[in-house]
Amino acid sequence: MMDTEARRRPLSALLDSNRCLRVLEAHSPISALLAQRARLEISPGHTVGYDAIWSSSLTDSTQRGLPDIEILSPSNRLPGIREIFDVCSLPLIFDADTGGKAEHFAIHIKMLERAGVSAVVIEDKCGLKKNSLLGIEVDQAQESIEAFCAKLQAGCTSRTGSGLMMIARCESLILDRGMEEAMARCLAYVEAGADGIMIHSRKQDGLEILEFARQFRLQRPRVPLICVPTSYVHLKFEVLERAGFNAVIYANHMLRSAYLAMRDTAVGILANGRTLELEPRCLGIDEILDLVPGTR
Repeated sequence: MMDTEARRRPLSALLDSNRCLRVLEAHSPISALLAQRARLEISPGHTVGYDAIWSSSLTDSTQRGLPDIEILSPSNRLPGIREIFDVCSLPLIFDADTGGKAEHFAIHIKMLERAGVSAVVIEDKCGLKKNSLLGIEVDQAQESIEAFCAKLQAGCTSRTGSGLMMIARCESLILDRGMEEAMARCLAYVEAGADGIMIHSRKQDGLEILEFARQFRLQRPRVPLICVPTSYVHLKFEVLERAGFNAVIYANHMLRSAYLAMRDTAVGILANGRTLELEPRCLGIDEILDLVPGTR
């Protein structure tokens, strides 16, 4: 098992490199193991894979049958993170929702830092957290800039070393509050100590997110910028990289694909009265036995 300092160190170095990182959601040790082993040869001698994994509050709550309303605290989720770390050496970015009360957030930062988490993302909403992609369909409120900056500073001050990154996630575009407000907030968050910015958008054409990247890069050419293309699914990784993003997070696809397959398998066995028809869609027993070291 890697020590916590060795685990944290690579992410900041990777974000300082001249390439964009691919980050995949992992909600269990087996999904993290699959993310770490995924490789694709795109040209002779040149393979790509995932540089880090994303611990999503949505998928962590969903797999427990709980609503995505910040019901799980970092304390609830840490045992699962430690299980992932037992089998996966990729850096982990932790989705901390709103961060909760500043006083609680400062304590949770120490816990996450000790566990070996590489970066923590908090969003600038307040009140009962609702999933961002619901947008203005539900009641969602943004924290004031001053209060959110104070929470960021509390988290930064709570760190015992320099390894854990603090990422501020801006929800202004999600809530249709415009590019100007989103930019003002993000610049303020950087001044308050954020090590990077995650900008979120639910516009499916992707134009909004690309324009934000263009404007942000004019203001802060070196600050890490992260996006989550759950809505603008047609935009390829290379397009987002050229736009100036330092990391692209595929934030819920491992859980969504797994549960779709399990649902269809459960119904298929009932429909066919046997598993023969489902076997081609299942990982072979031999592959399962070989997936986890020491099984054979």
